[in-house]
Amino acid sequence: MRVPAGRPVSAPVDGSEGTVTRRPAVEDLARKAGWYGVVFAVLLVVGVVLVATTPRLGASDAVYNAFYRGGGTATLSVVGLYIVPFAGIACLWHMVGTRTLLQVRRPGSWTETRHWLHLAACVIFVCMLFVSTACVGAIALLTKFSDAALPGPDVARALNSVGYTLLFVYGVRAAGMYMLTTTGLASAAGMLPRPLAILSYVAAVLLLVSTTFHPAILLVFPAWVLMVSIVLLARRPTGGNP
Repeated sequence: MRVPAGRPVSAPVDGSEGTVTRRPAVEDLARKAGWYGVVFAVLLVVGVVLVATTPRLGASDAVYNAFYRGGGTATLSVVGLYIVPFAGIACLWHMVGTRTLLQVRRPGSWTETRHWLHLAACVIFVCMLFVSTACVGAIALLTKFSDAALPGPDVARALNSVGYTLLFVYGVRAAGMYMLTTTGLASAAGMLPRPLAILSYVAAVLLLVSTTFHPAILLVFPAWVLMVSIVLLARRPTGGNP
């Protein structure tokens, strides 16, 4: 008996066909989440490294004056400022892609508190990243787009202080919370090997308790995203519930 065109064919009662049609979708979601993470990690590292070429908080007035009047190095900071927004956008794509994958793997996960903390932590991190890098790179931007007299070293140092506070006091901890919630949700969905899950928890705690203002601490986050993304690309989950 032929099935008329345009009419949906119901899935068998045992759900076997539903499993077959679900697997490509889950694998595709894992692939997308993995690539989103790779793009985000690369953009964040490049953007942060370039913006971090600005003088540190403890630098002397002479170092600040030489940096902002030198031209070349300040240009790198401005380039970093334009890369950071794309890193933030990629972070949001990675978050949404990961949440979609987790939702398919565990449909009931939306009722858990950590499911929503995961969303909030990512949004807070991106907001802190944007505002902090804007503060740190503000004077460098002024050197390229204005002929007005540059502010003194005290102003540049104060802006750096605000940027460092937003990123290393608040942003880094939001990143740690994102790592904690992602690891918990992904482990419950059977998507992370146990050694990586343990390493993820350790790295997340490190970010939560960190008190350093050194830019290297921020690189822990994209390094972790890259590791998780490689796992998703190398061993894509299939099917629905683990």
